[in-house]
Amino acid sequence: MTERVDEFTLWDLQVEVIGEPETMVCSHRPGDVLELRGENLSLPAGQTFPVYPLAALLPILTAKQRPTDPADWMTTDTDIACPDPLCGARFRITRTGRSTFRHGEVTRVPMPPPEPRDAP
Repeated sequence: MTERVDEFTLWDLQVEVIGEPETMVCSHRPGDVLELRGENLSLPAGQTFPVYPLAALLPILTAKQRPTDPADWMTTDTDIACPDPLCGARFRITRTGRSTFRHGEVTRVPMPPPEPRDAP
């Protein structure tokens, strides 16, 4: 029986607001950033980020954290439009590094037993 590895890695992400300020209607501004490491979002001191664009970005961010195939659009596409159709902002998502986590540190659900290998 093989030993089960309980470590996994996620990409650390930075989201930067890009676009021309005169085209934006939400309260984000070019250069605003947020960072995501694991399940934790952080913003620079004194900076805010509007909740509606954040709600639209969250499913994309959690997908961008996972390893993806080099040909997958999730790997290659970095700019996401603001969900407000009248706002000209875009959000550039950059993978900045990787963080390693242990299964037992992020959930109380036990690891399933390893599947037996097929006999030769």
